[in-house]
Amino acid sequence: MTDQLQVSIDGPVATLTINNPKANTWTLESLNALPDIIADLEADTSIRALVITGAGEKFFSAGAELTTFADGDVAIASEMARAFGFAFEALAECDLVTIAAINGYAMGGGLEAALACDIRVAEAHAQMALPEASVGLLPCAGGTQRLPWLVGEGWAKRMILCGERIDADTALDIGLVEEVVDSGESLAVAMELAAKVQAQSPGSVVSCKRLIHAAERQPLQTALAMEREEFVELFNSDDQMEGVTAFLEKRKPEWTNS
Repeated sequence: MTDQLQVSIDGPVATLTINNPKANTWTLESLNALPDIIADLEADTSIRALVITGAGEKFFSAGAELTTFADGDVAIASEMARAFGFAFEALAECDLVTIAAINGYAMGGGLEAALACDIRVAEAHAQMALPEASVGLLPCAGGTQRLPWLVGEGWAKRMILCGERIDADTALDIGLVEEVVDSGESLAVAMELAAKVQAQSPGSVVSCKRLIHAAERQPLQTALAMEREEFVELFNSDDQMEGVTAFLEKRKPEWTNS
């Protein structure tokens, strides 16, 4: 669909590499392509997880090219904001388990792509920031909404209102990433995590992801009712019986996702 996003598939795990030298920036072309790529991957029921990383050793993604907004064109700003929103909503809401392998700088829309993923693994040299306010803009691809949910209001305000750039260790301390690994190891660790998804029931994973998101968006009592309903609904699937039977028979389950 675009050379700026390269997809490879290894069994149940797909890898998407942001490849737009030199800073792996997002463009209208790559943003418009992302929802279609995700839809194609979701349509393949053998694929359970998606790992996203950046080409090279320096950048995960530096976000959008600032030159895109240099003319102050409101029409271009509107088109890019829409594309960013649509692309990263597709990433956040997809049924796949998504893991960001942050292999370098994740700035602006680059960090927002990682925020839209389920899990984030950062390399020790990685740097993360949402610096939009320093150039008269603001994060428009979920940054002001997803970052506070992960790190709390205080750190979100430090990063967005004060423009603080943080390193990988700080990101781990505040809950922005789940693991810090040596340089060059984020993709391998992300792939290991993705492989673990294969052991889980496909239907259960989709339901659990949906409910975890509901914890952020729904009142507690509404989400608790949803949780009970989703639990009972799983009994209409073959996988529920297979999972329990396999456990009792001390063998690995054979999921059918039906």
